[in-house]
Amino acid sequence: MTASAFEILGGLALFLLAMEMMTDGLKSFAGQQLKHLLGQWTRTPVHGLAAGVLITGVVQSSSAVTVATIGFVNAGLLNLTQSLGVVFGANVGTTMTGWLVSFVGFGFRIEAFAMPMLALGVALKLAATSSRYRALGKAIAGFALFFLGLALLKESLDGLTAGLGSDAFFARNYGLPVFILGGFLATLLTQSSSAALAMILTAAAGNLLTLESAAAAVIGANLGTTSTAAISVLKATANARRLALGHILFNAVTGLLAVMILPAMLWLVDWLADALELEANPALSLALFHTLFNVLGAVLMLPFTRQLSHYLSRLFRGREEDNAEPRYLDNTLVTTPDLARSATQLEMKRLFGMTAILLKASLEQPELPPAQLRSQAEAAQRLNDAIIDYISRVRTGSMSEEAVSTLATNVRTCRYLAEAASLAPDLLALRTDYRTGTPGALVSGIDRYLAAVRELVNSSANEQPPTDRTADEYQRLKSAVLAMMVQHTLPVATADQLLDALSAVKRLCDQWNKAVTLSAKVPFRPPGTETPPSAPVTETKE
Repeated sequence: MTASAFEILGGLALFLLAMEMMTDGLKSFAGQQLKHLLGQWTRTPVHGLAAGVLITGVVQSSSAVTVATIGFVNAGLLNLTQSLGVVFGANVGTTMTGWLVSFVGFGFRIEAFAMPMLALGVALKLAATSSRYRALGKAIAGFALFFLGLALLKESLDGLTAGLGSDAFFARNYGLPVFILGGFLATLLTQSSSAALAMILTAAAGNLLTLESAAAAVIGANLGTTSTAAISVLKATANARRLALGHILFNAVTGLLAVMILPAMLWLVDWLADALELEANPALSLALFHTLFNVLGAVLMLPFTRQLSHYLSRLFRGREEDNAEPRYLDNTLVTTPDLARSATQLEMKRLFGMTAILLKASLEQPELPPAQLRSQAEAAQRLNDAIIDYISRVRTGSMSEEAVSTLATNVRTCRYLAEAASLAPDLLALRTDYRTGTPGALVSGIDRYLAAVRELVNSSANEQPPTDRTADEYQRLKSAVLAMMVQHTLPVATADQLLDALSAVKRLCDQWNKAVTLSAKVPFRPPGTETPPSAPVTETKE
């Protein structure tokens, strides 16, 4: 009994090592293509579903694909609707593991091809000159260890069955919830639904579990795979948390449906196995069951992806996202240009206020976390995009020349403000990073430059004509940096980084100054000093 238990643990450890090698190797071998597919071919939920199925089938890890998708959402490369389709597809793609286990693991002697495959993979990993092909060798070796670990699991569970008697686990009726919980915990502890699934299929093939009990454990393993995504978003963006919750909801709904119609599903599995002339095999039946209920879940949930995305978007809302939502842009006004122009003016006032507060925070709050500043800048960008989109939908048929000119000016002003907001982190970096890492002779020059920037922002915010001394201070500071670099008193790398930061802040000042100048052509002045309905940047609320 003890020997069999250690053999089971050893087989599981080998299986987990194999899964990690396969996933890492295949991601490195086809990484750019997979990233391109995940980042580009997800324009609709259906495309996202197909991408999720394909990529998960290749890398053999739905958790890896889900975490990568969360990363894309964090970076803003995928929206919530697109990413939900990918997650649905990843759940379908992960069923490939069950088919590998059932077709290869129990059909013939595994060692006959696993050992040559292992030798080939190790040889390729050691001899290949290209890093991509070394990664391919690692993946091939991982495939070989996958099947060797499976063989060890099968033998150890067979030994356990022989020692206990084939009916030992069936003597009492534990109930389906116990097996669902067992599958869930197996995935939670191993952080691999594939490993949990392999154990369940092997136990069923060895008559340690009935088909119904094993099916319940498969449902539990499917639920357990959400734990990786849940852990990965503990400190992620609100959108990433929504995606993780969408993943949990999909698996929960799919699992609940599978439990409710479990007898019908198992009957359908038997019927399909007979119709397709598949060999009677508990592992094969479970692989078919796993695929069926995940496909059924995807078919049921995919049409409601946009509604689910809309529901999730109202959760985990931060203050920045509330600020980014337009408050005056009513779609019913787009057919009335004068009213639409008034609504746009009110929203432009908010955008000016948000950008002014952002710049002031960069200048006055050196302890402000850069991530929080970027979040506020992204909120300003989203509000800017909403204003431009709204203006593009205003009916121009009966619009006066004055209205056309005003809206065109607003679009230009939005573009200037958006770029100024996006450069705010560079302003904060100049104040916090470069002042502490440069010679003292430059610190006073940086302070004078920042004082000129502060004067520019404050003068425009107080409705005074903008006084722009920033260009003169920039030229003086740039000349000083170049001179110190030539004199070898400032490292070239440091000088390059400082010049880049100075150029970014110069660009910020230019764009802010243009926005303020254009605002004189519309019937309002940028408020800046009055806090919009948001709280100060230093406060956050989840």
